[in-house]
Amino acid sequence: MTTHEQAVDPEVLERLAGQVIADAGGALIVPLALLGDRLGLFTALASGGPTTSGELAARTGMTERYLREWLLAMAAGGYITYQGDAPIAEGSDPRRAARYGLSPEQAEAFTNPDSPGYLVGAFQNLTAATRMLDRLTEAFRTGEGIGWHEHHPDMFEGTERFFRPGYLANLTSLWIPAMTGVEGQLKNGARVADVGCGLGASTIIMAQAYPASSFVGVDYHRDSIELARSRAADAGVSDRVEFRVAGAADLAGRYDFIAFFDCLHDMPDPLGALRAARAAVADTGGVMLVEPMSWDTVADGLNPLGRLLAGASLLVCLPSGMSAPPAAALGNQAGPTRTRRLALEAGFADARMATSTDFNLVYELRR
Repeated sequence: MTTHEQAVDPEVLERLAGQVIADAGGALIVPLALLGDRLGLFTALASGGPTTSGELAARTGMTERYLREWLLAMAAGGYITYQGDAPIAEGSDPRRAARYGLSPEQAEAFTNPDSPGYLVGAFQNLTAATRMLDRLTEAFRTGEGIGWHEHHPDMFEGTERFFRPGYLANLTSLWIPAMTGVEGQLKNGARVADVGCGLGASTIIMAQAYPASSFVGVDYHRDSIELARSRAADAGVSDRVEFRVAGAADLAGRYDFIAFFDCLHDMPDPLGALRAARAAVADTGGVMLVEPMSWDTVADGLNPLGRLLAGASLLVCLPSGMSAPPAAALGNQAGPTRTRRLALEAGFADARMATSTDFNLVYELRR
């Protein structure tokens, strides 16, 4: 043992091993939960009542043996509820007799896409994120980025499914009312830009809430824009919503209100995007910047949400921010101080924290 080394504390090592086991189990449960979503298993459990693997197989047409193991894994993870055993013949496998169901909370989290507690999108986009591990390994060596558009298609749909519940819960009830004068403008009729709109969930929610206003959603990812157009048509708001394939710095037109939802930190040129927004917003208008929760110090970010967000930043946000010049590499943990300074550097006269939730910080930027 060298002089700078310390003796290993067996109890501390044991706790670390326990944490790794818990983390590894969670890492396996997430893609298996996505599998259950893809196959409609959560919905089948919610609609059909407590069931055995054999009954679930008959209900869904799936293979009983796979279902038996999936049910066991989900129950061990707390994602479904073990509800006791059905009667079985002596000598039969007791796992065949195990009954499983969903609690009201589990049904809300895994089957209700309009609930603020809906969590399935996280299974989809985080599983998609890990598909880039080989590319990320090489990026550590080369310093190259990975563009948002290069991810698996599950990333785009999963991200919308993950963020949409928060937008439904907060966008028109908390975030917009926290902006100075914006709610009144939207009710009376305003021109709105949604920058980095993705599949258009935020744009459509605003269009449904404020029918007197018109909306333009812009995103550089063509496949997302095509899906957004389709979803706007399905929602019946195509008459007041337009989606364009364009980069954030290419924002064209004049707007009373401009919004960025969970996207600025992904951009290789966030300063250019904010400068374009400042040039495009009316003198009496405002810019709303919604960003993931972040902290100004390392110590403040050492918590479960900070772990999730820093991990997501490393797998998705940071590589995207390094994928093209000027490669600002903001990441989702920039912190409030740096975010406000960036807005002031872009030319805004004021950048204040308008409101926040457990998951998001909402900034108001004014000319």
